[in-house]
Amino acid sequence: MNNVTDKTHTTDVVIIGAGPVGLFAVFELGLLDIKAHLIDVLDRPGGQCAELYPEKPIYDIPALPVVTGQQLASQLMEQIKPFNPVFHFSQMAEKLEKTEDGWRVTTDAGAVMACKAVVVASGGGSFSPKKPPIKSIADYEGKSVFYAVRDKSFFKGKNLVIAGGGDSALDWSLALQPLARSLTLVHRRDEFRASPHSVARMRALVAEDKMKLVLGSLSDIRGDGGQITSAVLTNKEDTGGDIACDALLAFYGLTMKPGPVGAMMERHGVALQDGLIPVNTENFETTTPGLFAIGDINRYPGKLKLILSGFHEAALMAQKAFVYVHPDKKLRFQYTTSSTDLQTRLGVK
Repeated sequence: MNNVTDKTHTTDVVIIGAGPVGLFAVFELGLLDIKAHLIDVLDRPGGQCAELYPEKPIYDIPALPVVTGQQLASQLMEQIKPFNPVFHFSQMAEKLEKTEDGWRVTTDAGAVMACKAVVVASGGGSFSPKKPPIKSIADYEGKSVFYAVRDKSFFKGKNLVIAGGGDSALDWSLALQPLARSLTLVHRRDEFRASPHSVARMRALVAEDKMKLVLGSLSDIRGDGGQITSAVLTNKEDTGGDIACDALLAFYGLTMKPGPVGAMMERHGVALQDGLIPVNTENFETTTPGLFAIGDINRYPGKLKLILSGFHEAALMAQKAFVYVHPDKKLRFQYTTSSTDLQTRLGVK
């Protein structure tokens, strides 16, 4: 998985959203020799499917009688590997500009991507983190309290507290434990919503005294000038205590919000309908050339909010995107079962 931190990039297509539909769009574009960068506010691929419902069974993916959200995301990542997509995680598309050569997309982390076409695959909207109910929390955000990890090295040598009981909390506990001076995982109960393998690894580290697990709820923080010095906990007995720390990561889940995508579309002549992006059904392009929308974020007569519908939309979108990316070439549709060129690029021949 190629996640980059460089600020300036040039690519063929920028996909806003790395959920299942955005990931499959990489495959369909790749078949046509179109390169893609993806932007997602989450710290991993899979979107809502993998983040909120990783163990939820899905029954309507063709040829897969049942697959979980995380399994689907993982298999899509394996499928698109030959096309080397570039990911910009923990970032939100914030600005969209028309250029002489196409489009320029800027994220809230300052990454700038020049491209020929833009595909919105952001599902029902962007995610925003659920925050601890602490009045002063905003004073510490971005300084010593965080809801995502953008640079692991920041936590090197820190006394770190991670709050939460899902995959993000467990995964980052495991990833940051070797870097942190000390690491304490805080959760309100001794049951977790993360993968059993991650939970087992965490418990092993606790047993080896390489990290701590404390049961309780984060009720307050102490510090000054944006620098946290301790996390205050309470438990079921209404007792608790302070845990000394100089950094806090809170993973309490995510809520959906429209985000800036709708406003960006409207600034370029795309009138939203009930918060959704209208498209045609020939190629799922908006009324503005070069801007596409696929998956749950779009709207058209007969729309079904199904992953498999989004896969179909991605295939037709790619055919039209080819025109913008390769204007001097003639599109020759090829079947993957009969094209030796495609089989070679997919690594199966």
